[in-house]
Amino acid sequence: MESTSPKGSRLSSVVAAVRVLKCFSEVESEIGISSLAKRLSLAKSTVHRLAATLTSEGLLEQNPETGRYRLGINLFVMGALVRRRLDVSNMSQPYLHALRERTGETVNLAVLNDTNVLYLFNLESSEAIRMRSYIGTLKPAFCTSEGRALVAFGGDELIKQVLQAPLIARTPQTKTEPAKLMKAFADVRAAGYAIDDEESEEGMRGMGAPLRDITGNVIASIGVGGPSQRFTLRRLRSLAPVLLSTAQAISTQLGYRA
Repeated sequence: MESTSPKGSRLSSVVAAVRVLKCFSEVESEIGISSLAKRLSLAKSTVHRLAATLTSEGLLEQNPETGRYRLGINLFVMGALVRRRLDVSNMSQPYLHALRERTGETVNLAVLNDTNVLYLFNLESSEAIRMRSYIGTLKPAFCTSEGRALVAFGGDELIKQVLQAPLIARTPQTKTEPAKLMKAFADVRAAGYAIDDEESEEGMRGMGAPLRDITGNVIASIGVGGPSQRFTLRRLRSLAPVLLSTAQAISTQLGYRA
């Protein structure tokens, strides 16, 4: 039974629209309004409105010859974004294993999610004291090495968006002043990698480098991190060439040519 409140009605419409999209399959790629209405136990007028809305957003398209509907190109575009994330994760893993062996520290793979970083893959150090796993969690991009590597190469609009978001300090070392963050992003572009000097977690340091796809766009980042007493700034910088060569190797696998 549909809710009569405006909010409930909107939610019911969203659920109905999702159900429409889920009716399509490889076996049945085109479906007419009458068939959809019968399958979903909805009025034909309701299904017609849903189909018209989904078509206007590019999620459905209508075959001009048969009048039946099929999935739209925008679903492919969104699916390609998900597939790209999966491709990056799968393709990166052998290189990340090698990076952990060479550095002895925890390594991460991350992507941007709005103004945060989402950690897709993680290999923990074998050391007793180590950076903990963040798989599936979000952290602010502005204060993490992986996030800074993504933001610094993401263009002025992304930087502006990040600086306009709440800049909440996570440790006493966290930079929250826009001017200092702008300099930090410039330093990343100059060096090719980012440093997190106990800014996202007390007692932990990290560095991150961007991954590029075939178009040259930065689509993910990799990072290495560990406890500050072991992962000193001197050691961190000595391992930067290893991190950068790993990022270059993964980017090459993704089709990037410098």
